[in-house]
Amino acid sequence: MSETSLTVTVADYARVMPLVTGAVAPEGVKLTVIAGHDGSWPERAALLRRAVTDPSIDAGEASMGVHLARIDRGDRSFVALPAFVLRNFTARDLYVLRGGPVRTPADLAGRRLGMYSWTASGSIWYRHFLRWCGLDLNAIEWWIGEVDVPQIASSGGALPAQVHAAPSGRSLSEMLVAGEIDALYSPPRPLRYHPVNGPIVRLISDVRGTEQRYFQETGVYPPQHLIIMRRDVWERDRSLARRLTDAFIRNNEVFEVAQRSFPYVTPWHDLENEATEAVMGSNFHVDGLEPNRRTMEQFCQMGFEIGLTSKLISVDDYFAEYLASV
Repeated sequence: MSETSLTVTVADYARVMPLVTGAVAPEGVKLTVIAGHDGSWPERAALLRRAVTDPSIDAGEASMGVHLARIDRGDRSFVALPAFVLRNFTARDLYVLRGGPVRTPADLAGRRLGMYSWTASGSIWYRHFLRWCGLDLNAIEWWIGEVDVPQIASSGGALPAQVHAAPSGRSLSEMLVAGEIDALYSPPRPLRYHPVNGPIVRLISDVRGTEQRYFQETGVYPPQHLIIMRRDVWERDRSLARRLTDAFIRNNEVFEVAQRSFPYVTPWHDLENEATEAVMGSNFHVDGLEPNRRTMEQFCQMGFEIGLTSKLISVDDYFAEYLASV
C-alpha cells in the first residue's frame, strides 16, 4: 500500500497526544497533526472553523451537531468518522446566580436560560440532560450569545422564532449577574464563576452523583466532537476513513494503557480511574461506530425533537460514507 499524506486538526486534548506525537499513526499514512496550544478555547474554535473552511486541511475536529444539520440540508461535503475526540457530561456546565431564584433544575421551568450556541453538540446534550431532569424544553425561554469574550462558538445560523439572541456587546455572564437571565449553560467556566466567592456558581452541587445517575439511566457519556474528512479526500481513497478511524481507536488504547501504567496526572488519579470504571466500565471513551450506536441514536433523536433537523437522521445515514469504507 503506497503511503499518502493527511493533515488533521484537533485541539490539544491530552487524550489525542499519542497521535500528535506520532506514537500512533494511520496505516500507510504520513500524518500531520495541527493541534491547539495551551488549552485555548478561542484557538480550538478557530481550528473547528478551519476544518470546514481550509482546503489544505484533509480532516479535523468538528461539531457533531453542526454536521447533523449539514446532513439534514443534503450537504454531504464532509464525511463523519466515529472518532469522538471530545466527550463531556453536562450537569457541571449549568450555572446560576449565587443566592438567586434557581436552586434546583426544577426551578428552571418557565425561566430564562442562556446558551453559547443553539446548534452545537453540547447544546443538544444540554437539552437531553434537562429533559432527563423532567423539564419541558418548550417552557424555557432561550437566549443565545457569548458566555464571556472572546466568542467560543457561533449560533450556527438563524435562530428559531422562539429563541432570542443576546444583545450585541452583552455577554451571557453579564446578563446572569444583572438578573436578565436566570441560568447559564457553558462549557468553559464563566470568568466570574467561583465555588466560594464568585457571584456565579454551579446549580448542581453533587455533580459526580448526578452525572453518574444520568449515565446509568441513559447509557450516555456525551460525545460532542468527532472527526470529519473532506469528501474529495475520501473519494480519492475511501479506505482513508477506516484507516484514520482505526488510528484514533489505537490512540485511545495507547492513552488508556499509559493512564493505568503511570497514574500520576493528579495525586489520586489511579483511584479516580478505578472509581470511574466501577460505574462506567473500562471502555468508557471508546471510539468506533457499534459501541456508540445507542448514544448516537439518542443524539439524532434529540436533534430531531428540538427542531435542529426536519426529519430523523439515522445513525447509518450520519455515518453513511464511513460505512461504505469498511
